[in-house]
Amino acid sequence: MSSPPVARTPRLPSPAPAGPSAPAPAVPPGIRLPRLLLRATATASAVLGLAQTVLAGSFLNGHYEALRAHELTAMALGGLLLAQLAVAALVRRGGGAGGARGPWWPLGATALLLAGLGAQMGTGYERAVGVHVTLGVLLVSGLLFGLVGAWRPAPAPALSPSSETEPVVEAPAESESEPESRTESGAGTGTGDGGSGRLPRPTGAGADAVEVTP
Repeated sequence: MSSPPVARTPRLPSPAPAGPSAPAPAVPPGIRLPRLLLRATATASAVLGLAQTVLAGSFLNGHYEALRAHELTAMALGGLLLAQLAVAALVRRGGGAGGARGPWWPLGATALLLAGLGAQMGTGYERAVGVHVTLGVLLVSGLLFGLVGAWRPAPAPALSPSSETEPVVEAPAESESEPESRTESGAGTGTGDGGSGRLPRPTGAGADAVEVTP
């Protein structure tokens, strides 16, 4: 007699080993240079703005010779903001991630600071002290905000979807085919009931009186 078939559990795919995390892509030099220039000009502008507050306080404290230095520092700040405007245009042109356009805020902020500096110098020459001091506070605050924004880390280029690796799933192994069916009734076994070991019960006249044993 053949043994009954044994059910086999299909093998599950083994999980792929976790590889080390990929390092963050470096910022290309074409993007890094305009940002470095922006940081340099923003830092120098903030330093000159803070120096203006010191010189203005010295003048109000009675040191009248500080007024000339206050005027020269304002002119130097104007030239520096003009240079920063050109640098901000370079950042906007190609200072973004992946060679795309960079942020617009350095260009807009520098243009606004230049306009504020022009108004500040005009009120200074007109001796409008109240408006001059108010604009000076706003101008120095804008220079400090621009400094913080320039020193923020640049965004790294985004990875394309094609670079991401997909896990390979192994197809489950096919189950073995069922064993062949048993032989037909009486075939090769000498019995007539499919190999049960008992002969068929006779029929006809006198069948009840005859009992056949295997």
